Amino acid sequence: MNKDLRVIISGGGTGGHIFPAISIADAIRSEVPDAKILFVGALGRMEMQRVPQAGYEIVGLPIMGFDRKHLLKNIKVMYKIWKSQRMAKKIIRDFRPQVAVGVGGYASGPTLNKAADMGIPCLIQEQNSYAGVTNKLLSKKAQKICVAYEGMERFFPAEKIMLTGNPVRQSLLDSKVTREEALAQFGLSADKKTILLVGGSLGARTINESVLSHLKEIEDSGIQFIWQTGKYYSAQIAAQLKEQGKPDNLVVCDFIADMAAAYSAADLVISRAGAGSISEFCLIGKPVILVPSPNVAEDHQTKNAMALVNRGAALYVKDSEATGQLIELAISTVGDDDKLHSLHENILKMALPDSAKIIAQEVLKLVNTHNAH
Repeated sequence: MNKDLRVIISGGGTGGHIFPAISIADAIRSEVPDAKILFVGALGRMEMQRVPQAGYEIVGLPIMGFDRKHLLKNIKVMYKIWKSQRMAKKIIRDFRPQVAVGVGGYASGPTLNKAADMGIPCLIQEQNSYAGVTNKLLSKKAQKICVAYEGMERFFPAEKIMLTGNPVRQSLLDSKVTREEALAQFGLSADKKTILLVGGSLGARTINESVLSHLKEIEDSGIQFIWQTGKYYSAQIAAQLKEQGKPDNLVVCDFIADMAAAYSAADLVISRAGAGSISEFCLIGKPVILVPSPNVAEDHQTKNAMALVNRGAALYVKDSEATGQLIELAISTVGDDDKLHSLHENILKMALPDSAKIIAQEVLKLVNTHNAH
């Protein structure tokens, strides 16, 4: 059957779309090693670098989102959408995929639309608990919709939905690093509690401000902190710490390459509420305080966070209240072993393992069913 399996995977824009897309591609390859996989992304977006780094071929469409503030600019956007539709049709005709996979993001719109119109079976993967616009529109044409949260019938036809979870970075799950080894990597002591603060790249500002306005409390807490500031803010923060004095129990990094070690070192994590990050915390059972980013479509990070908070699987602080409350809550939580234990137990219950493999198998089923007709 799959002697010459050809798959198109489309979407991107953020790491939250790109990591799952690459994980699905890897899982398809481990089922069918000589599968031909072509990614379709949006020109100028992150996927154009990340996908080739992961060893896959990608072509870019000139697609962009609507400009809600400057309506006249949308004439150009409409032209780019039309052009992207034409390009997608040509890419599909040349590559001849047997199945198309969409992970959300601008490029997946024209690609999966055209694939469906050309009779190619389509699968979409929705990472968030609140469906994105592109996926809502595509759901009518898709055969299968893989989701990470329950209750997605609000957005999609119930008979197409399958609860698979979000594929996460395999390196986190395969890591063998112990807590002691991880703490040593950061130059920290094994007999103190440790809090990890991860703000994402541009989403780091509020978390960074929360740290800078509570340096005294951090210094007096008797707790160790690992703080990823994001590269964008690192120079400004270095200057501020030089002026105010950096506490000895605060390790500052602009970017942490080995997240598996950082998670192993931490007793508690403070993070944004992106779907990918949440799936990682569930699989590794990490107690977390979520600070949803307010700068995302339909406030979906708050909805992601509440899906955990309502089950006692995470704590949550509103972005607008974080500067005042976050550090104090983190210090009191990390000192409460019963609280940490119950967060750990409850978040583990929400884990959906083997997501990428399950999705890959659904992709192959679509090809087989289609071939059989």
